[in-house]
Amino acid sequence: MKLTRSVVLIALRLITLAAACTALTSQADGYADISQLVKNNKFAEALTQVDSQLVSKPTDPQLRFLKGVIQRNLGKQNEAVATFTKLTQDYPELPEPYNNLAVLYASQGQYDKARAALEMAIRTNPSYATAHENMGDVYARLASQAYNKALQLDSSNHALPPKLALIREVFKPNLANPKPAAVSSTATATVTPAPATPVTVNKPAPTSSATPAKPVTAISAPVAVAKPIPTPLESDASKEVEAAVMAWAQAWSDKNMETYLAAYSRNFATPNNQPRSAWEKDRRDRITGKSRISVKVSELRIQVTGNEAIAKFRQSYKGGKLSVSSSKTLQLKKQGSHWLISRESTGS
Repeated sequence: MKLTRSVVLIALRLITLAAACTALTSQADGYADISQLVKNNKFAEALTQVDSQLVSKPTDPQLRFLKGVIQRNLGKQNEAVATFTKLTQDYPELPEPYNNLAVLYASQGQYDKARAALEMAIRTNPSYATAHENMGDVYARLASQAYNKALQLDSSNHALPPKLALIREVFKPNLANPKPAAVSSTATATVTPAPATPVTVNKPAPTSSATPAKPVTAISAPVAVAKPIPTPLESDASKEVEAAVMAWAQAWSDKNMETYLAAYSRNFATPNNQPRSAWEKDRRDRITGKSRISVKVSELRIQVTGNEAIAKFRQSYKGGKLSVSSSKTLQLKKQGSHWLISRESTGS
């Protein structure tokens, strides 16, 4: 089963499920050194360096997140669970620790706990695509267990085998024990306070005749998408989209709620189909409640197709004590002379 994609700091890909990372910034050479050790599978050395740096920076969320990733790679699952659990307690606003905690729970077959952790990740960040995907995998695995139990209790129920066969198709045996992906030496992401890189978590093979488990994804670095060469018209449209994205980020930074909310289309797909009024209230509370906000856009890539556009970029957010860098995707539609946001997602 897969779980994930998005985190801050090192771009590691937790098993075939891993996928959402945000990498390290050059903010500290120590982070880069540790990520290189992880990339080279020198986990013991990496753990020693993390512990050494934590002596002077015991609350650093990036270092603590990295420690949890390394502990998982060293097979110290209980210690990794404790590390991520403490992170969720100290930084409840960060979705990545919940996500990686879910990966660990799933690898132990504790799907109810994995589901609860993912619910917290999604509640913290409704646009966290990886957590939603992982949640689907967790539900599928729970369904597999339920179908197997039902079949044990009633072997004459001919409707159950086809359902189990379908889930077996989803959870391919060859995905059961994927290897962790290497850390990207070029990936960059900051977390102030934000977790470090996620690492691939392999899901153990099932001990019963139940459906083989699918690995859980944990956090991976975004894949660079080549920007197509625009035609002159596309170039003009791209500039308009770029201006719309930058104005949206500036309004967010300025806490200018009228301009910020006006950047969204009336048909904007709110998280979990939340009523527009409730979503706007939630955004107002979250944004105006911060004493200071900074939102910066970098690595912006725009693709325009007629009156629709997709903008992909790295978003560096700072608000209060929180500082996070993550990949962001905005889908926009041209309405009149304005490009308005119709959908947004983080870590995808």
